[in-house]
Amino acid sequence: MTDNLPHHRAEGAATAPPLFLGSSLGTSYALWDKVAPELSADHRVIRWDLPGHGGSAPNLIGPGATVADLAGLVLALADSLGVERFAYAGVSLGGAVGLHLAVHHPERISSLAVVCSSAHFNGARPWEERAALVRREGLAPVAATADARWFTDGFTVPRLVQDHRDADPAAYAACCDALAAFDIRDRLPSITVPTLLIAGRKDAATPPAHLREIADSVPGAALVEIPGAAHLAPAQCPKAVLTALRAHFSGTSGFGMEVRREVLGDAHVDRAQARQTPFTARFQDFISRCAWGEVWTDRTLSRRERSMITLTALVAQGHHDELAMHVRAARHNGLTPEEIGAVLLQTAVYCGVPAANSAFAVAQRVLAEEDSVGG
Repeated sequence: MTDNLPHHRAEGAATAPPLFLGSSLGTSYALWDKVAPELSADHRVIRWDLPGHGGSAPNLIGPGATVADLAGLVLALADSLGVERFAYAGVSLGGAVGLHLAVHHPERISSLAVVCSSAHFNGARPWEERAALVRREGLAPVAATADARWFTDGFTVPRLVQDHRDADPAAYAACCDALAAFDIRDRLPSITVPTLLIAGRKDAATPPAHLREIADSVPGAALVEIPGAAHLAPAQCPKAVLTALRAHFSGTSGFGMEVRREVLGDAHVDRAQARQTPFTARFQDFISRCAWGEVWTDRTLSRRERSMITLTALVAQGHHDELAMHVRAARHNGLTPEEIGAVLLQTAVYCGVPAANSAFAVAQRVLAEEDSVGG
């Protein structure tokens, strides 16, 4: 990473459609931790940090900075990665950057999602006052109220609050300058890229009315309001945000991943996603799209029947690790231990007694573990 570019993290296959994710003032790209890994099944996800936030250098901007300056950093990062055209989603200040790109650089943006953001941020004065406070006293006074501004009562994400405390005061104040000067309302009708607005019903910082204003002005825009979500919706209501973004960017609700989770369980899929690397990303994408999005969703066979077939195939091939996983999946799909035993007994006839013997040992261990957890 060079000093004149934002710090970033790339996830997903290098050949997948690129999707940039921008964060809000005071947070790092950790804001997207519960959403980005899932989006990377279909996209090359590039999360970037605002100047002075996360891993980005504070001197990328200075006093009097504008949203145009931040948008320029995104374009420079895209150029450095060899990305000509990309989808973009951003929260709050990150969303303002997306609006600027869609207005001023439409040739670079394929699709836009603006999350808990606005075409203006209630005038310059509040941001000028906050910038002055931070320049004078540092971030401690502002960070102390982060939970109240970002989340509903009783909810917090310690990592994000710590990001706020750790941000560079000068860069944070410069970002406040950018918010103070931002007002793009008169240019909204010129946006031509497919646009989604996501509002948090409990968002006091950028209330749903701000997102409705954008939706009413951008031709063909869609609006989703998330009950129970405050300002940092991707952290507080990640599943709802993920569903909306997938439908917008991929034209799908991500049904393959949904079925994969229903059959294998969240814990297994979360581990698989956490282990994903650029080397394995295309394989994970293949599994989600083909195995779970096409074969397991075919209604010709029930999930119970598919579990029986899968168990038999795994016994025949001696894939014991996969067999253990699919014994658990068979239980999720409604098979009783007796039915699983009957399937394995059938494999003794057609796959061989030694194969069935090993399979019974694996299944017995898994079912005992399941009973232990359940009890």
